[in-house]
Amino acid sequence: MMKPKKIILAYSGGLDTSVILRWLMENYKVEVIALSVDLGQKENQKKILQKAERTGAAKALSVDARQEFVADFVYPALRANARYEDIYLMGTSLARPLIAKKLVETAGKEGADTIAHGATGKGNDQVRFEMSAYALNPRLKVISPWRDPKWTFVSRHQMIDYARKHKIPVPVTAAKPYSSDANIMHVSYEGGILEDPWNEPTNDMFIMTRSPQDAPDKPQQVTIDFKAGNPVAVNGKKMNPLALLEHLNKTAGRHGIGRVDMVENRFVGMKSRGVYETPGVTLLQAAHRALESITLDREVMFLKDSLMPYYARLVYFGFWYAPERKLLQELIDNSQKRVNGTVRLKLYKGSCMVTGRKAPKSLYNESLVSFDQVGGYNQQDATGFINLNALRLKIDTMTK
Repeated sequence: MMKPKKIILAYSGGLDTSVILRWLMENYKVEVIALSVDLGQKENQKKILQKAERTGAAKALSVDARQEFVADFVYPALRANARYEDIYLMGTSLARPLIAKKLVETAGKEGADTIAHGATGKGNDQVRFEMSAYALNPRLKVISPWRDPKWTFVSRHQMIDYARKHKIPVPVTAAKPYSSDANIMHVSYEGGILEDPWNEPTNDMFIMTRSPQDAPDKPQQVTIDFKAGNPVAVNGKKMNPLALLEHLNKTAGRHGIGRVDMVENRFVGMKSRGVYETPGVTLLQAAHRALESITLDREVMFLKDSLMPYYARLVYFGFWYAPERKLLQELIDNSQKRVNGTVRLKLYKGSCMVTGRKAPKSLYNESLVSFDQVGGYNQQDATGFINLNALRLKIDTMTK
């Protein structure tokens, strides 16, 4: 790769990206601009920028992308009921393409020809960052230090020594026995003690959710209103996407809802153990699915459900900006025009139960399904229906 003219680094303020910032300056001899993207990770952006400047960044920038993250990334995935391997709600997978977008936009504004990130060569994030960047601007170059032959660090102790040598502030607190990543949607935990899939996560690890055992002893009822598949109000109060998710995170977290412990298949080929807490979106998915049950046609639901695993794989693998994901999103969003109504949930000790759903244009016809009303349905019609569907079964048995 030709020498870059200027580099935009995805900067978190942690040890890794701080070391990378200095390392890029030393090895490439160019200006490095640190970009912190605020996705609701509840970190002091001012202190992050000050640290970047003290470390040597030519410029330190922060972008508040919280509202955009919820409205344009979390909600589209919600409309798809997206879960990777039927469990993971993909809080990290959805965040990376937005960070990449902000890197690309900043590169354009600052006249940079290169972006850089701190993702390792073993994980999914390197793919997500780089695939997204190339989809948005094919002319940009990408530096991944962990895959760079010049990168010589193999341990945290080496990075700490390097940081101290260059007067980069190093946290004095004891290192956590795992790594974590947070945003407004979730917190993920992996590595360290969690690498043994038999080890149970310690309760003091979680920060968004209470232990279900410590949750209130009294259930709480919550209603969520949807319009075109998007949540728009909680308990009758209208909220913007960010405020709504923040509110539901607190509500669900108080009741110990949203914890997941799984072994997933990374795109790069290995299995990894991940522990996640995603309180608010857990409620939203349960409510959204319940509302679809009375507003979507049976075959539309079947088609949409059959496409969900593929949609989730695309997001997890880093193909957010791929044409096939966009095409799937158009189909999914078209189905959501009818998904308008209200769902009632009961929250209790880590569980989220749907207790009611209603819609102005519900396909649920009480008179048709009632055991106490005729409802315009001739039960004798079922005889021919069954005979026609049983015909091939009879033939198969008779010819054996």
